Amino acid sequence: MARGGIREGAGRPKGSRSAATRQVQERISDLAKQHSDTAVKALASIAENGVSEAARVSAANSLLDRAYGRPVQAMAHSGPGEGPIETVDFTLTPKELARRLLFILAEAAQEQKQEQEQEQEKANDNSEAK
Repeated sequence: MARGGIREGAGRPKGSRSAATRQVQERISDLAKQHSDTAVKALASIAENGVSEAARVSAANSLLDRAYGRPVQAMAHSGPGEGPIETVDFTLTPKELARRLLFILAEAAQEQKQEQEQEQEKANDNSEAK
């Protein structure tokens, strides 16, 4: 029996955090939550009385993000070279649809026939064994 070495599925999955790391992050989060009222008050004060317009806008955005969540970013979708997205029409003609359906039905009938033959063989084997 082999010992040691790399075994598939062994160890902590990539990207997961150790228990110690999770505990430290929870502790930091708890400490930060204790100061959340002060932080919000400071942001509100900067938004109202900040020295520069940039500081006031930044503080106001931070307050809004915390109150309502960040706004969803719009995403533009385009094809190659910023052109339109190409689509493919998979519409079947009635004749092609009928052909495909007949093929599927014939395949299903063949499978059913094989299953019935196997069941019949089993029944014959069981009756001969008795």
